[in-house]
Amino acid sequence: QVQVVESGGGLVQAGGSLKLSCTASGVRFNIDVMGWYRQAPGKPRELVATMTLGGTTNYADSVKGRFTISRDNAKNTVYLQMGSTKPEDTAVYFCHARVDYPIPPQYYWGQGTQVTVST
Repeated sequence: QVQVVESGGGLVQAGGSLKLSCTASGVRFNIDVMGWYRQAPGKPRELVATMTLGGTTNYADSVKGRFTISRDNAKNTVYLQMGSTKPEDTAVYFCHARVDYPIPPQYYWGQGTQVTVST
């Protein structure tokens, strides 16, 4: 059974930093993409950042230059270092893992961790 578990959320003052972690366990194959999405109240879930097995990253424009994604492939763990936080970063942050092979691709989600940025 695959489990995706996030940690590290909490309350941070605007301009501060926070680091999220996520580990996927029970995955039998390589996790091709790991990443973070977020969902604020009343808004759809949106991409924050992703990272491929080979290290290619993709960031939402709203977090470029402020957030950094990294991963430890050996541990099936992905991190999100959040910096220069803004109140609009307040959301539930979800970890995502995608296994491309064998087909069909499999998608896994964590339960989410709340991040609140105060003014």
